[in-house]
Formats: sequence, structure tokens, C-alpha cells
Amino acid sequence: MTRIACYTSFNYGYLSRARILAKTLKRLHPDWDLWAMIVDRTPADLPADALTGFDHILDAHELGVPNFPGWMFKHDVVEACTAVKGHMMVHLLTPPDGSPGYDKVVYLDPDIGVFNPLDGIIKRLDHGSIVLTPHQTEPNTTELAIGDNEMTSLQYGIFNLGFVAVRNDRNGHGFAEWWAGMLYRACYDEVERGIFTDQKYCDLVPALFDRVEVERDPGYNVASWNLSRRKLRFGPDGMLWSSGSPLKFYHFTKIGRVGDFMTQRYALDNVEVYELVNWYKRELVLQTVPEADQHRWVYGYFSDGTPIPKPARVLYRRRADLVRAFPNPFDASQGGYLAWLRAETDIMGSPAEAHAA
Repeated sequence: MTRIACYTSFNYGYLSRARILAKTLKRLHPDWDLWAMIVDRTPADLPADALTGFDHILDAHELGVPNFPGWMFKHDVVEACTAVKGHMMVHLLTPPDGSPGYDKVVYLDPDIGVFNPLDGIIKRLDHGSIVLTPHQTEPNTTELAIGDNEMTSLQYGIFNLGFVAVRNDRNGHGFAEWWAGMLYRACYDEVERGIFTDQKYCDLVPALFDRVEVERDPGYNVASWNLSRRKLRFGPDGMLWSSGSPLKFYHFTKIGRVGDFMTQRYALDNVEVYELVNWYKRELVLQTVPEADQHRWVYGYFSDGTPIPKPARVLYRRRADLVRAFPNPFDASQGGYLAWLRAETDIMGSPAEAHAA
């Protein structure tokens, strides 16, 4: 029997989204092992049933990433939850305890909802090693849509890495190791340097690896970035269809002001899109766990509770001397990175202000 794992990566601020993913996926694939990769510290008062939709839970610090405190400090929350994806894939293909790995591994972002079986992806892995989905699968024709979609994909990545699937063969494992290595080096939102977390690297995948399957079925990875060329419709039986194909999964990216604006721009009179998004918003309320919602991301603060500003992370990751001098930059004790920042930079405010506080 083929052993299949699906995993997602999130901090507790995204738990409600991850619970929707678990609910919708396990309804269709109860035989898959669903893993939660938690990039956070579990709140002491988290209810025991908060993660019951998942079969396995692993904390990021358990992955065995070298120099973990210093490496984690380099990332903001989005970068961090993305940076662990490659290492987690390797973990599932070749477990460190020597036990057999999964035959096929699927990654899905926590803000995805699954509406029809993903059997087509699994079948692709019978003859392919890696499956990717592009942001766009049809050319746009208006200047506005080309600017929002094709031109944006050139900056942020051709493929959307909210989904990726691999087979546990030499080629698939080679990809996972390569991806983990690239994300260890630099998983940053630095579009000006040609980097966007994990996505831009995967533009290279069809050139670097064999048996890469590009899934162009319009039922996969529907989102605001391809609504200009896809239409949702309900069938007579209530099933959702996307441009003539059953809707497999929808990517509810940036639910809120920004995401709603882009959805409205391209959904236009496609009322089924609004019905689906409104369903998701209602589910977010139902799946909210207050103890998680109120939890502060543990890697967002120095050990004394001082918030870590983004410039402190960027400076640290760009200077090898600081990485060597402060292997645990979260440590706020005397002689640590926080003290150095206050003495040598204005990132934390002026030294006089810092000493007076």
C-alpha cells in the first residue's frame, strides 16, 4: 500500500486556517497522514483538542536544523514558516530515526481548502518525481491583468509553492535536499535581490531535475492570482467546478482587505467566488481557538519580551561577524545581541532612550 503524507507549516496565529485545511483534507483523504509543522511554542493553555485534525505534530526546533537559534532569528514569521518546508520534506522522505519514509509527500499551505480528491496529483507521481502548479496557466490579455499576474509572477515566482508534491525516489529526494539547502541559505522576502522566500528558487526546478510535472488543470490552486482566467460554477449536485474541471483546492490567500480587493478586481460577477470566500470567513470564526489567537509568536521577541524589529533580523543575517559573535541572538542577557544593537545602532532607539527605559 502506498504511504502518503501531507504536511503544512504555520505558527499559532494561523491555527484557524490550518484547522480548516485539516478538516477539508481529511474528509476526502482519511488514509493520508497529516503532519503539522509548528514554527512556534505551544501556548500553555492551548486546549487539548486544538490540533486533533492532525495525525502528527512536529516543532520546528525538532527538525535538527544546524545553528537553529541564529538561523531562526534571521526570519520574520512568514519567512520562518516557509524556511522549514524543505527540511520537513526531507524529514518525511528519510526520517532521522531510520524508519521507512513515505512513498509520496504533499505540501499544502495552511490557508488552503480542499474540495475534491487530489488523486490526480498522486497518479502523476506514479511516473513523475515532482509536481508543481504555476500561478497562471493561460495568458492574460489586458494590461491590468498582465501587470497583476504575468509581471508579478516574474518577480515572485512562476510556480506557487503553496503546493508541491514529490515521490520518494532519487530525483524527488534530490529536489527535497536541494530545496532545503537553498532555504537554509536564504529564505527571505527580498524581491529586489531576486529572492522571494521559497518560490523563486523553484523557477529553476524544470531545468535542474528530471520528471518534473507541471499541473495545469484549472481545478488546482485556484486563487486571486488566476481568477482573471478561471470561472467557478456550482454543478447540479452542488459540486464546485473551475473552468470545466472539479475544484480540487482553493488558496484563500490574504483574506482581508488586500486579498478581497484582488478577488473583487477579477471575480467581477462570478458570485460563486464570493460565496466560497464568505464560507471560508465563516469557517475561520468557527475554527478560531482564542488561546492560539491571542498567542504571541515566540520568535518575534527577545528573551526579555522586547519585540524584534525587522531591521535587527536583516542586519544579523547580512553580517557573518554578528552570527559568529551571537549564536543565540534571542538571548537578551548582558553582552548579547540586543545589548549590542542598543549600543552600536539606532535600530532599537537611541542608546540614551534604551538606557532610560
